[in-house]
Parts: sequence; structure tokens; C-alpha cells
Amino acid sequence: MREQAASFCRGQLPRVSRTFALNIPLLPEPLDLAVTAAYLLCRIADTVEDESPGGHQGALLDELAALVSLEPGWEARARSFARKARLALRDEAPPAEAELISDTETVLETLASLPSWVHPPIARCVRTMTGGMNQIQRLHGGSGQVMGLPDLQATFMYCYYVAGVVGEMLTGLFVASAPRVVWREAWLMPRASAFGRALQLTNILKDVREDLDRGTCWLPRDRMAAHGLTPATLVLPSLRARAVALMDELVAVTRRELDVALEYSLALPAEEPGLRLFCLYPLFFAAATLNAVEGNPAVLDPEPVKIRRETVEMLMRLTQERVGSDDDLRALYARCAGAPSGGGEAWR
Repeated sequence: MREQAASFCRGQLPRVSRTFALNIPLLPEPLDLAVTAAYLLCRIADTVEDESPGGHQGALLDELAALVSLEPGWEARARSFARKARLALRDEAPPAEAELISDTETVLETLASLPSWVHPPIARCVRTMTGGMNQIQRLHGGSGQVMGLPDLQATFMYCYYVAGVVGEMLTGLFVASAPRVVWREAWLMPRASAFGRALQLTNILKDVREDLDRGTCWLPRDRMAAHGLTPATLVLPSLRARAVALMDELVAVTRRELDVALEYSLALPAEEPGLRLFCLYPLFFAAATLNAVEGNPAVLDPEPVKIRRETVEMLMRLTQERVGSDDDLRALYARCAGAPSGGGEAWR
């Protein structure tokens, strides 16, 4: 059964995440399976937050937080959670995410089968994430979905709860699994949340129209107001120039976080190329995505802005070639961060 559970988790990963299906297999065993299970649990929390009405979210997130402790009887509680969470989902919820929720017990079975050192960081991450999601909903969601956060500090706090804490979890797992990383923990941990926040901020900017169409907005209302915008007017064609200026301002904020994410990644020892590439792939994908968002009115259109498959493949190859050299990776990042929108040739 444990092998079947692990096989399910590995097979489900590419159905719910393109990026992490590329970089998690680079991790050594059993870290790869630990991070897979952790990602899927976080994705379950994210699906509950995004795809269920506000009145159902709080109790379901609390149940998930309790489940990751794997206390006796967790199997029956996991099945009960899955039934309730599945019924609470909107009809429009992505089928792969709905299936994942239905198989919550299988994901937890995989977690239970892993060495004990993986459990504390993952349990803390899920508990912090679900508690933070509930807090954001109580403070800013009213009786429905969140439509803008008060200021950039609140947006950063949201990003910490849903992604910064994942950076901290990963650091704990890296330290526990790789002796070479232990002495770098004091450098890594203060930068770990910025690594997660940078990736989440990038997703927020990339997905701004998709979120709005779903009745949600994670952008700071004070920065929108400074540009004469509200969540309700953000996508109006007549105000598109203002919206692009707002997005460019937030791209600059996100790039500063991504700079810290680079330092985090380079603090991982070159003798652990799998750990480095695990971090570098999404980092460079985020840099390319910010290039695609910056100055681009189309980011507010219904059709999502994505980086090309060719760009993804090129960035993977370039980071693999340079993974052992901090200087080469810094140079590649400088070129990538300064590349024009869609301009992959600048990175060669």
C-alpha cells in the first residue's frame, strides 16, 4: 500500500504543478518524496482556499492542520475531511485538484511512511499555512473572497503564509537530509521566506486576471488607489495604462525579493547540485515571467501570460551547465533579469 501511495503522489504531481514536476525529481531520495507529499498537502490547502466558498474554508483548513500531526485515527479523519472538502468545492474547480482532495488519505499515508525527520518541518508548514489562510480570510475576506489587501505589508504577510513558510520548511528538510547544508542554516533560514515570497508574488502578478475572474484579488489596495484603481476597475480597457504602471511597480518589488532568493539558492553548497537546481529552476522561471509581465497590457486580458516552453527548456539547460559556479549563475541571473519581454536570446 505504501508503494501505491507513493506512486499516486508522484503521478499526481505533474497534474497539479508544471514547475514542481520539473524540479522535485532532481532531489535525492527520500527528500524528493517528502517534498512531493508536502507540496500536495499545501496544494490541498490552496484548493480549499481558492475553490470553496468562504463559509466552508475555516473549518476545513483547521481539520487539515490537525491531520498532518498523524495522531492515531488519522485515516478515518482524513476520509471524512476528503468527503466534506470535495463537496464544498465549486463546480468549476480543476478536476485534478478535486481528485487530489479526494485522495488526501493517500497523501498522508505517503507522509506517514517517510522517515521521522521529515514530519516536523512539514507539519509546522501546513499548520502555519492553514492558520494564516484563516487569519487573512477573517481580517480581509468579510463574508466572501478577498478583494484586495490593505497594503503591501498585508500582501507580504499573505505571501509568507502561503509560500514563505514553504521556504522555511524546505530549509529544515535540506538541513536534516544533507550534512553539507547544516553549517549554512544560519545564513539560509533568514532568507528562506523571501525565496517563497518571491515565487508567490510572481504568481500573483501573472494570475491577476484569473484571480479577479474568480472573485479574488491579492494586490494591495493602497497601491491600486495611488494609481486611481480599485479591484473592480483594474481590468477596464480605459484604465489600462494605469494598471500597467501599477503592475510595473509591483514587478520591481518582486524583483527585489527574487534577488534575495538568488542569494538563498547560492548559499546551498555546490556539492549538492540537486538542491541548487531545485531552487534555481523556479527562480529563473520567475525572472522570465516578470519580464513577460512588465510593461505588458496583455497580463490583464483573459488569456494568461506564460513563458514559452522553449524558454523553460533553455533556462533548465543553462542552469544545469552553470550549477557549480556562483559567478556564472550570477551573470546568468543578471542577464535574465534584464532581458526584454519574451527575449530569450539575451540569456545565452
